[in-house]
Amino acid sequence: MKRFRPYLFGAAVIVAALLAYGLFTLPRHKDALSEGFSAERAARDIEVISREHHSVAHPAERSKVREYLINRLEQLGADTVMTYQYDSLIGPLNKHVCYTFDAVDVLAQFSPEGVDNPTYMMFVAHYDSRYSQIMPKDTVWSYGAADDGYGVSTALECTARLLDIRPQWNQGVKVLFTDAEEAGMDGMYSIWEKNPEVFENVGFIVNVEGRGTWGPALLFETSKGNSKVMELYRQAKYPYTYSLTTVVYGFMPNFTDFTVVKDHIPGMNFSSIADVNHYHTDLDNYSNINLNTIQHYGEQILPVVSAYVTDSKYADKDYLRSEEDTVNFTVPAIGLINMSKTTYLIINIVAFVLLLLLFAFDVIRARVKPAKVFKVSAIALASALVALAVGELFAWVCALVSGAKFKLFGIVAGVMFDNVAMVCFTLITAAVWVLLYILGRKKIVRNVVSMRTSAIPNAISKYAHSVMYGVLMLMFLLSAVLLFAIGENLFFFIPMLLATLSILLWRVTSVKSWFPLATLVILLHAFSFLFALAMALTIGAYGAVLMIASLDLMLIIPMADIYTTK
Repeated sequence: MKRFRPYLFGAAVIVAALLAYGLFTLPRHKDALSEGFSAERAARDIEVISREHHSVAHPAERSKVREYLINRLEQLGADTVMTYQYDSLIGPLNKHVCYTFDAVDVLAQFSPEGVDNPTYMMFVAHYDSRYSQIMPKDTVWSYGAADDGYGVSTALECTARLLDIRPQWNQGVKVLFTDAEEAGMDGMYSIWEKNPEVFENVGFIVNVEGRGTWGPALLFETSKGNSKVMELYRQAKYPYTYSLTTVVYGFMPNFTDFTVVKDHIPGMNFSSIADVNHYHTDLDNYSNINLNTIQHYGEQILPVVSAYVTDSKYADKDYLRSEEDTVNFTVPAIGLINMSKTTYLIINIVAFVLLLLLFAFDVIRARVKPAKVFKVSAIALASALVALAVGELFAWVCALVSGAKFKLFGIVAGVMFDNVAMVCFTLITAAVWVLLYILGRKKIVRNVVSMRTSAIPNAISKYAHSVMYGVLMLMFLLSAVLLFAIGENLFFFIPMLLATLSILLWRVTSVKSWFPLATLVILLHAFSFLFALAMALTIGAYGAVLMIASLDLMLIIPMADIYTTK
């Protein structure tokens, strides 16, 4: 059995990659004749919406889209369809020119049968496309197929499916299609400030955006005090979310219509995030839409809103309000992990104490020497910083080759091969870390051979333990700092926790199989999280992706060594 351990460990890595990839390819889209949410039906709306540019600089074309949406809402049987016009607004045509325009929001209301003064959930999506954007070689205009055809079509298809169960409603549905979101959320700001009555009976908002044309739809932001909102999100199929993205998004200069209301009404903000080269450009057109991505929106959102409109507890408009935020993340094949911040803090403290106790035990048993472990920690930190710098240098070279404008840790568009480049360079980096570990291992063996051959297994074990504990101690330090600073540390804490548990279970059971199992889950989380990070921040922040990936690799490699050697 021992001779098969390298293959079993390799299988764990491959299975993790395939399962994580499954998150990006599932669910498969449903055809137009299917029950439930159908991406093909949603795509019919996108085909009409995205025929022409319809930005604030295209009033006639935008009017066509608006009239189409009004007709669609009337066909669905809305109780009322109203428009709200706001005149002489000023927004950017590009970074050098401002443009005066009128914004017209569209609001439809679908009330539950036989319910007086009901509470409503509200879909929000914007129907204007991006105005001109100056690219390295040309000035382009978006067709708005994903941004925000994905949002508009998802809202329409979800509303249609909710109407199939209208007799079960206890709450109603409002659909708000805003104008001039791309010009600075002017449509949303205007209706919020000038027609606040629209929102008086709204207890839950789902905003749907489209930052990229493919990949999974991410719940990237929630309202503050999201504990009850996240409990509702448990209804979603194929969940994909990280509470960390809400924290990070708060520091970024990006905004959506949800920004206007998120401090006042509980809600969720969804978007596709891959890839930036299609975002706000002429590549955001109907020929580039991805039906599986659209289906992923529906598989998450429809179960959530169905639960909201049918469960009588949500008749209380303030039911979803809370003072407590949660820490949450998803792991492919495992699903949504959601807990209170207090619970998360306790788990962190327990994990920290457990790691220190295991380390002390192995020091007492002479498996490791503290001096060597802390030396490895210092080397691992330096190596991670080198990976950070090399990743940014690589991103700069890619931008230079493509003629794209490079921004250090910023959004870089125009590198058309960025995803392939990042994957390939990460694989090369992984090979480098494996090689460096093997070279260090061989050096230890050579030094021992010069004394006595029988000492080789013990020397190899001590080497693997020193490297593993050295990286774990670094992750412990980084996790503690991040937990104190921002309350989020999952990208360091999760691998640290799983590796620590595998050591504990090995000591208790004398079974080494806990190591490939822990590696499987570490990689499931890493593949998924690093994908989201790379897509959201683009190749401009590839250094951060490579740094985190390097630390994960530096931890997994000695775990593999311990598992595969006698």
